[in-house]
Amino acid sequence: MFIPARKGPAPATKLTAALGEAGRAMAERVLGGLPGHAPTPLHTLAGLAAECGVAAIHVKDEGRRFALKSFKALGGAYAVVSLVLDEASCRLGRAVVPTELGAADVRAVAATMTFACATDGNHGRSVAWGASLAGAACEIFIHAGVSEGRAAAIAAYGAHINRVDGSYDDSIVRSAEMSAQHGWILVSDTAWDGYEDIPLTVMQGYTVMAGEALDAMAEPPTHIFLQAGVGGMAAAVAAYAAQRLGAAAPKVVVVEPARAACVAASTEAGRPVTIPHGEATIMAMLECATPSPLGWQILHHLADACVTLEEEEAVAAMRALAYPAAGDPAIVAGESGATGLAGLLSCLRDPTAKEMLGLDRGSRILVFNSEGATDPAIYAALVGRNPEEIGR
Repeated sequence: MFIPARKGPAPATKLTAALGEAGRAMAERVLGGLPGHAPTPLHTLAGLAAECGVAAIHVKDEGRRFALKSFKALGGAYAVVSLVLDEASCRLGRAVVPTELGAADVRAVAATMTFACATDGNHGRSVAWGASLAGAACEIFIHAGVSEGRAAAIAAYGAHINRVDGSYDDSIVRSAEMSAQHGWILVSDTAWDGYEDIPLTVMQGYTVMAGEALDAMAEPPTHIFLQAGVGGMAAAVAAYAAQRLGAAAPKVVVVEPARAACVAASTEAGRPVTIPHGEATIMAMLECATPSPLGWQILHHLADACVTLEEEEAVAAMRALAYPAAGDPAIVAGESGATGLAGLLSCLRDPTAKEMLGLDRGSRILVFNSEGATDPAIYAALVGRNPEEIGR
């Protein structure tokens, strides 16, 4: 379903200041000190673009980010390491830099810290990885719908897994309660009244992939299709692009599962709303009922439209990337990773959406493959190929 947006007021200056070039530089300073840091590929799908009747389709492949196979590696881990460096600087009485993360005195400080979060899978994996790198403890809260494969991937970094009955939102509440009770440091990717600084730091990390994508493009995109759970990633990319490109900023389309479209519902209402929990979606990383207030402020101002997807549309996009058009590279995209492309394909099939967004032969589209096969068994069942069989 295509939903045109009614744009709201500009977000707080604090948000835009954190999500521009200066914010990107701060994040890259920390992330550059982590093992395996490198820009992820930007693929050009010339064959698919020709089939779709647009000038270009570019896919930023976050399935290649560190070893975590997800853009979330830029957020949770960045926040954890930043918090450790800040605490170590305070306790040691000197400025501690990212290259000192393995130093004995810095690790001694980290060993006294416990980080916690709720997750659908990828954010928790990032937080756990960051805590493991620093030598800190980690408590991760997952809801009933998180697969055992994703839980095991988080536990592999030494995190203690806490299963919570109910939904993702229930796990957020439980993680906040337990963190307050035990003095743990909560690293959430969504915000609420009185808790904004850490979620904003998480969002700031996502400006790195936005910057890399624009750096790699010969011409700026005319449209960006961005998947949303609570909206943090979509908002960070939209805010960065708007500040960097100014009058040439692209149109922004937010893409969500029809079964968990909290940003779309908020767009229709003109204010943040919580949607009821219903049937689970295969786009599990996007299964959120309430938008983050920080992300909502930005998307309410910058998003031009929302698109909601049926389950089969996400699977079709996964397969389109795994079995590409002639001359295009094959890309491993998870259930949530392919939704940006699925949103584009949905709009191209809808004459109203196509016209309102100005999608034509001059359009240059940017989408983000936000995750690879973070649960290989689920990927193989949906796509019909094991992810390791697809050329890298």
